[in-house]
Amino acid sequence: MKGELKKIALDKKTFEEEVLNYEGYVLVDFWSESCEPCKALMPSIVELEEKYKDKLKFCKLDITKSRRLAIKQKVLGLPTIVIYKSGEKVDEVTKDDASAANVEAMIIKYI
Repeated sequence: MKGELKKIALDKKTFEEEVLNYEGYVLVDFWSESCEPCKALMPSIVELEEKYKDKLKFCKLDITKSRRLAIKQKVLGLPTIVIYKSGEKVDEVTKDDASAANVEAMIIKYI
């Protein structure tokens, strides 16, 4: 797929270690294979990762494999892009608001 993600692919076993126990900022891209807007946004997220990877960690989570985890994180629609700081959710953009410009604006607030 064009714009393949280099981000750390999370699952329910690695989410706690990579996101909740991480000291600093982590961006998590909650997506699924059946979500066309998610797949359309991916190349933009990859570009943002290239631009900001030295300032925050980028991860992705396919919710079809981790539905309970997504629900626990209050991800109720896709795509949802969340920023965590030291394990706490500090901001998110979701559904129609999840545009490349809005994701970048959210990143800039925290770096």
